[in-house]
Amino acid sequence: MFWAYDLSQATINLAGTDEVPDVAVFQIDAKDADVSGQVLSTIDKSIPRPIIFEVNRDAAGARETRMVAAHKQLGIGAPKISQYFSTAWQPADTERQPLPTAITLPALYAALLEPLADVEVRPGEGMSEVADRLKALGKLEREIKTLERKLRTEKQFNRKVELRRTLKTKQAQLEQQR
Repeated sequence: MFWAYDLSQATINLAGTDEVPDVAVFQIDAKDADVSGQVLSTIDKSIPRPIIFEVNRDAAGARETRMVAAHKQLGIGAPKISQYFSTAWQPADTERQPLPTAITLPALYAALLEPLADVEVRPGEGMSEVADRLKALGKLEREIKTLERKLRTEKQFNRKVELRRTLKTKQAQLEQQR
């Protein structure tokens, strides 16, 4: 593991804030198939700045890479870390994308996390709002799975109709949140 890049005001000339003073990019070579979430979380908690991990592995003789990051809220006390977002494994020689256009470091951080997350960042929306929306999406997805399971096991027609109605409502809410 090593510190590959430091995206800060001194290196890319974008103004930072207390929430995002700079963004660190770490490269990690996995000895096994992958690096566990606990390892990433431990590293994330020990360094008081947003981090994007580039995880590399050797799979079937070919080098593969994936990007992993979590939204980190800095403040008083320990940083709050959301769930981890990740890309799929890609060949290591895949051409890299240029840095997204941004006018501040928080905007750059949000633009870097957007492709990793399942949702689209709305105009004017900060990463903390996106993290809250992702948490709500996870809750809705769990509720939908529970309703689908209940629907499969329910035998009474009138209860099935009510479950389907509730399921359709939850699915509409899920699509609206994305």
